[in-house]
Amino acid sequence: MVSKEQIKEQIEGLRAELNYHNHKYYVENSPEISDYDFDMKMRQLLDLEAEYPEFADPLSPSVRVGSDRTSEFVAVKHRYPMLSLSNTYSIEELTAFIERVERESGVTEFVCELKFDGTAISLTYEHGRLLRAVTRGDGTMGDDVTNNVKTIRSVPLTLSGNDYPELFEIRGEIFMPYASFDRLNYEREIAGESLFANPRNAAAGTLKQQQSSVVAKRGLDSTLYQIAGDKLPYKNHVENLNAARSWGFNVSPYMTLCHGVAQVVEYINYWDEARKSLPFPTDGVVVKVNDFQTQHQLGFTAKSPRWAVAYKFKAESALTRLESVDFQVGRTGAITPVANLEPVQLAGTTVKRASLHNAEQIAALDIRIGDMVYVEKGGEIIPKITAVELSERNEGSLPFQYITHCPECGTELVRYEGEAKHYCPNQSGCRPQILGRIIHFIRRKALNIDGLGAETVELLFENGLIGDIADLYTLKATDIAHLPRLGEKSADNIISSIASSKSVEFARVLFGLGIRFVGETTAKYLASHFKSIDAVMAADSNALMESDEVGEKIAQSILDYFADPVNQGIIERLRAAGLQFESQQVEKYSSVLEGKNIVVSGKFVFHTREELKTLIELHGGKNQSGVTSTTDFIVAGQNMGPAKLQKAEKLGVKILSEEQFVALVGESTLPQIEQEAEYGEQVVQTSLF
Repeated sequence: MVSKEQIKEQIEGLRAELNYHNHKYYVENSPEISDYDFDMKMRQLLDLEAEYPEFADPLSPSVRVGSDRTSEFVAVKHRYPMLSLSNTYSIEELTAFIERVERESGVTEFVCELKFDGTAISLTYEHGRLLRAVTRGDGTMGDDVTNNVKTIRSVPLTLSGNDYPELFEIRGEIFMPYASFDRLNYEREIAGESLFANPRNAAAGTLKQQQSSVVAKRGLDSTLYQIAGDKLPYKNHVENLNAARSWGFNVSPYMTLCHGVAQVVEYINYWDEARKSLPFPTDGVVVKVNDFQTQHQLGFTAKSPRWAVAYKFKAESALTRLESVDFQVGRTGAITPVANLEPVQLAGTTVKRASLHNAEQIAALDIRIGDMVYVEKGGEIIPKITAVELSERNEGSLPFQYITHCPECGTELVRYEGEAKHYCPNQSGCRPQILGRIIHFIRRKALNIDGLGAETVELLFENGLIGDIADLYTLKATDIAHLPRLGEKSADNIISSIASSKSVEFARVLFGLGIRFVGETTAKYLASHFKSIDAVMAADSNALMESDEVGEKIAQSILDYFADPVNQGIIERLRAAGLQFESQQVEKYSSVLEGKNIVVSGKFVFHTREELKTLIELHGGKNQSGVTSTTDFIVAGQNMGPAKLQKAEKLGVKILSEEQFVALVGESTLPQIEQEAEYGEQVVQTSLF
């Protein structure tokens, strides 16, 4: 019989082996075993950890697969502020920076590094184990995203060697390689979801996902570029990063020591061209002083260090031919024209397509089939056509004729007042709209049906098992278990999640119906105002507009939705299935905010925005999305939108801090996580960039 001690040794041995192979694959790019062998070892570890939970370890390599549990992000104060760098776009300004440093400090050694285009992160390690991962936030406080960062394979959970400080931070960038970005946007396009504008936004959005299992699937990567701590092994930037590399961190191999302007400019010129072949986005070069003592002497301005600067590359563009234009249909029926281009290299990828947005943009640029067009990735964003090279236009070319009928179902397109896009009004008979609405219905903020993704929805649709959202509630596990990529366990989980969705509150059900222009907030107001689906369906335009945030356009869209006999049938089938079509009476805490219209804006320390909005409603107030003459006051956090602030000042709207609001409603707050005692007050021996 195998003893518990032997089991523990086996688990620890598997963890050490998996950590080793993970580092070889994701950091050194030199795998020693096949993906299959790695997966088999991971499966063995997962099985052992499930059977022997007493040997659980929050830093086991098994956490890389992520969790399906929803988590809230806690605000954490940075021990060392995460400030921003000054930007420069010219060699002249960069030269002035270097000359100023050398006037003040003498001959200086500079470090040049590629500026990865992602989202900043601070990782804290204690006794060689990952303790916490925190976003930049506002530079003073960030969000604890430790569980999500654990899924990123290039972030070490435990360190190698034994010469690292007992407690230190390492700063860097979480980014999304082009391959992961292209795959993610392709999946979203197929699902009828909006695309991420660029890898930077995709990385930031992924890092703030509520389920770490989602993060694990999106292929994030990391690079680390700065250590902060009290007892670092070396007195300069480069040697400390080389040490960090030996501890297991993914430190950029493109870091170079330079002396003087000429070497720095040579580095920039080289990478301005060579970056096009990199598999990840970079938007510039960071130039910083290597020696910590010199950094300390140079000091800081109010917003940035005086010993570092970021040189930003100019937006890259290319000239290529427009071969044709396709038209995509989204969930709401919105038509998006997409340019098909003669393939061209741009910012490290082969570009074949670019968004044309709408008919107005096509007309403004006078784009014609066969034109040579300039394509740009400003800040490495999704390609866009910026201009036509008229000198190369073919004789006899004709102005582009925008389509008049849906490319999917043939219905004549409409254009709503105030809308730039054209729409297909055939909501109940247009395939991408049907699929898009089902996918929207199962979203976390709607019915939250786990186990169903875009591919599974399409699979069920193609096999004739579902044709609308109500069909989900007629599914049986035996109907779907035999389908590709499923099986009995997955089928049971899907059916169980569908059954659980019957208890989802009315406001989210209303949002899940996918009525055009009815977003999450509008659905909440409608549910609060009318209390039931029957009351919403019976209301005329004037009655609908009595609800907050419902104007003439939204009211007409609601009327059109419920006038459709197909939608009426779906509602009755959902009702028969047992979904919540009435608002449950919630006992209010007080009426202290009765009749008050309140806007919540910014980031908060003790509550999320949603928690504050809930408190407003529980104390009798109404939430507003924008500042108007009817706004009574704003609950303002850090980084409040400047437009809202400007409008509030113009209208004389009172602004309350989070603490003032809490005092007003008499509601206790969530405890703030304190870190000060952990770190002490010693002078930091390093820079923070």
